[in-house]
Amino acid sequence: MELLTPAGGLEQLRYAVHFGADAVYLAGERFGLRERAENFHGVDLPFAVSYAHEHGKKAYIAANALVHEGDLPEFQAYIQTLGEIGADAAIVSDPAAIEMLQEFAPNVAIHLSTQASVVNARTARWYHSLGVKRIVLARELSLGEIAAIRDSVPDSLELEVFVHGAMCIAYSGRCLISNYLVGRDANRGGCTQPCRWRWSLQEETRPGEYFPIEEDGGHSFVLSSADLNMLEHIDDLRRVGVDSLKIEGRVKGAYYVGVVTNAYRRVIDGEPAQRYSSELDTVSHRPYHTGFFYGTPAQSYEGREYTQTCDFVGGVKACTLEGDGCFRISFTLRNRIYRDDVLEVLSPGRDVFEVTCTDLCDVDGIPCAVADHNAHVYSFTSDTPLAPLDILRKRRVNTEIQAGR
Repeated sequence: MELLTPAGGLEQLRYAVHFGADAVYLAGERFGLRERAENFHGVDLPFAVSYAHEHGKKAYIAANALVHEGDLPEFQAYIQTLGEIGADAAIVSDPAAIEMLQEFAPNVAIHLSTQASVVNARTARWYHSLGVKRIVLARELSLGEIAAIRDSVPDSLELEVFVHGAMCIAYSGRCLISNYLVGRDANRGGCTQPCRWRWSLQEETRPGEYFPIEEDGGHSFVLSSADLNMLEHIDDLRRVGVDSLKIEGRVKGAYYVGVVTNAYRRVIDGEPAQRYSSELDTVSHRPYHTGFFYGTPAQSYEGREYTQTCDFVGGVKACTLEGDGCFRISFTLRNRIYRDDVLEVLSPGRDVFEVTCTDLCDVDGIPCAVADHNAHVYSFTSDTPLAPLDILRKRRVNTEIQAGR
């Protein structure tokens, strides 16, 4: 099965490739459904596609926003660009996009977005007859339904499902709340996630009197879902014939991309899921669940906090031999550390191991007791060599993060 990882920006792209993604999905300035992501502007988009190809990976471009009448000329130019830069596929939901891709970029494969809400084999076959190579199935399907669809569609039609990350409370993302409240259209990439806000009830005959909605004695985000996590069920997904496993997160950072990609890579390749379940706790997340895959959806949750067990210290920038088997590790700082802190290292193909942050120096090589200037380069010495883009992190004491961060 293919492992498909989000690349909201260039740094995330590099971490996705480093930690074992088979393919990445990303977007340009327009027509993707994640305007809050960094995305790829101008020459960055062809560079991103080339970078993926140079490392033996595929690059799929999200262009799954609804295409309004006034968007058609720009959309045509955009998909022609996708053909020129060698994008492997375009992820679309608008029927006009399917037709235009065949006309103006026939070398780009067509992947149908989950926004199209495909939930049965007849619909899948119909889209396949229009030239769609892959269906990103609606998230509301059970494993049994997916198996039935797989048995009823041609082998040449690939099936992709989301396996990890944030879930939308609306049916496959078809939500109008953001548009109604703040004028930002979720179906064109501008969702403000109002389902994450704190809501109260007001009874019609008692205006101005607000009643909290309580589940466990605290505040409840009643429209909000937990996070999807299918790491321990990859064999079930393989059994029902899924071709591609998709990780959600084009607005997530490089640390999330690296950790989650690494965990799924290792399990897809045959290692026990139990060894990597705790890895998924090291990134910021809501309580995990299995969505609709096992019938009755386990989607809502009680509580309001995100949690994570580790802080991202930084990504390795360089590793140089200093003599006597000692290596100087340079890294770009993301969270404060102190001299002699014990850090964990996440490196592809290796078990997590620890290094002690001795001989901490700033960018000028001057010894320091603390590294506290984010985005600055620091270094320390280690007996173990590390590779560029390996992840450095530190166990945290308090695992809770306030909602919305």
